[in-house]
Amino acid sequence: MKRYHCATELAVDLIGGKWKPVILAHLKEGAHRYGELRRRMPGVSEKMLTQQLRELAADGLVRREEFDGRVPHVEYHLTEVGEELRPALQALYEWGERRAAERGITFG
Repeated sequence: MKRYHCATELAVDLIGGKWKPVILAHLKEGAHRYGELRRRMPGVSEKMLTQQLRELAADGLVRREEFDGRVPHVEYHLTEVGEELRPALQALYEWGERRAAERGITFG
């Protein structure tokens, strides 16, 4: 088992990096299919998105749900543990909005 020296180190290990917080922020809005996440995150490669989703699922933050039917598909959701991140994700979003406004940065 990996050894941590503080709780923040563990948290950053689980949700840190360029894409995990972005994935979690999108899933905070509700379930998304893989293709929806790709469209919302045009800068991420398919390989990286798949890897990050697998890691988030392995860490118990994201659940992958498969649907059979005429058009089979997969959806990703936050787990109960992932839902606990909702206030932190919202705070990061609001902080980013304020910084963007101060710097005249637009999104899109």
